[in-house]
Amino acid sequence: MAAMLLATVAPALANAQSSTSGSSDSASSSASSSTSSGASDSSETEAKDEKPARPGLDFSGLVFGDFHMSTDEASKAANGGKAPNEFDIGRAYLTFRMPAGDRFNVRVTTDIKQQDGSNGAYDGWIVRLKYAYLQYDIAKSGDPDHFAAVARVGMLHNVVIDHQQEFWPRYLNKVATETYDFFASADLGVATELTLPGKAGEFYATLVNGSGYDHPESDRFKDYAARVSLTPLGKTDGYFSTLTISPWIYSGKSASRFATDPSDPITAGLDRTRYGIFAGIRDRRLTLGGEWARKVDDVETGTTPLARGAVRNTGELYSAFAIARPLEWASGSDRSSVGLIFRWDQFTPDRDVTGKLRYLLGGVFWEPTSKTALALDYQRTEPVDGLGGDASERWYVHWQVAF
Repeated sequence: MAAMLLATVAPALANAQSSTSGSSDSASSSASSSTSSGASDSSETEAKDEKPARPGLDFSGLVFGDFHMSTDEASKAANGGKAPNEFDIGRAYLTFRMPAGDRFNVRVTTDIKQQDGSNGAYDGWIVRLKYAYLQYDIAKSGDPDHFAAVARVGMLHNVVIDHQQEFWPRYLNKVATETYDFFASADLGVATELTLPGKAGEFYATLVNGSGYDHPESDRFKDYAARVSLTPLGKTDGYFSTLTISPWIYSGKSASRFATDPSDPITAGLDRTRYGIFAGIRDRRLTLGGEWARKVDDVETGTTPLARGAVRNTGELYSAFAIARPLEWASGSDRSSVGLIFRWDQFTPDRDVTGKLRYLLGGVFWEPTSKTALALDYQRTEPVDGLGGDASERWYVHWQVAF
């Protein structure tokens, strides 16, 4: 029985093997023929089957923090005569960028920070939006000598703070206009940015709520702002090629406390105007920056609409800083990772009243890589010329990493 079954199956297997071999040769021949005679048809089919490449997500971040010790008398008195100290994270910015079609792109930047816990609020870490906007490229140009223009809508940069941070390292402290509460660094609204041809500079203008990115809109008024940044030597070589002169203005209004009074509503807005000029040179060997600015606010008085009045308050700011790498300046070509940093501010809260606030920062920094930085610095804020309040004095070890 087994012999009969083997006799029956063996020829069939031999025929199948022969048929398979022949089919393989035939398929190979057919494929070769098809490839040579119908290559264009095959390519068209493959092209139709291929999906277009998805645009990539551009992710980057900036994280900075510090260890600091408060050595002023007021801080020590509040801590049993000992100097309080702590480790802290200043900010963690996470930025996502991605195209959104032809000429459109999106940016979202989160701001991770610790709440102050005032008034019983949550004092842990929160994630909030810093920037979140849609950008349309009105006129695109990859050449800095040519004109370019963009429009943005969403939560976007305010008029001058981000521009100043191109010169000043944010991880050490805020720039002066933000430190003394001229306006928030970001706000909700629309903006346009024009790149001037011939490396002549840029123009930036915004229309925003005015309440900043940390608060919702609180009234019907909107704030307007504009900045022109001129680089008169931008087409030259040498140290002064990055010289930037940036006059700016910010004009807005805030609502009266009696805007919703049922008997006598005050619908007129209170003036909220700021203006100034910033000048800087951005060079690795020696970066310089200087600013003068004023803030004008109408301050409401009285407890009823009938007894209401308004007093104009004008504050004035002077600020200057320098970031130097002496070893790099001396060598002329070798890059140095070590440098010195200095900043001085003087802010007058009200020009009609004596009293000023002075701020001093001095220190050394080390950049072990192009993405990391460490700094040892001293910072002091002191009321002078009759201004009330206590002096603040701190020693810091700052660190920063970009990725």
